[in-house]
Amino acid sequence: MLTLITTVKLVVEIALMALLAQWVLGLIAGPRKDSNLFYQLLQQVGRPFVLLVGRLTPRFVLQRHHPLVAFLMLGFVWALVTVAKISHCLSVGVQLCR
Repeated sequence: MLTLITTVKLVVEIALMALLAQWVLGLIAGPRKDSNLFYQLLQQVGRPFVLLVGRLTPRFVLQRHHPLVAFLMLGFVWALVTVAKISHCLSVGVQLCR
């Protein structure tokens, strides 16, 4: 169980960091961000989560807001998984969670 929780937490953290880095790089690169190789790489890492948000959200949510909604949803999932990990570690003993 701990392996599953840790794996989900790791995937969510990677996606969160990719979306955050994509946003920061977009601010730095400005309008030339689409030709930036690192921006495109970060976009590929975050794309599955942004597409999932596009399928889950209603039509009136603009497509340009999907990365922000994905970031917020991933943050919520990260908080839930962190609470689940703490709860699991407290129930089985902290020594078994190392």
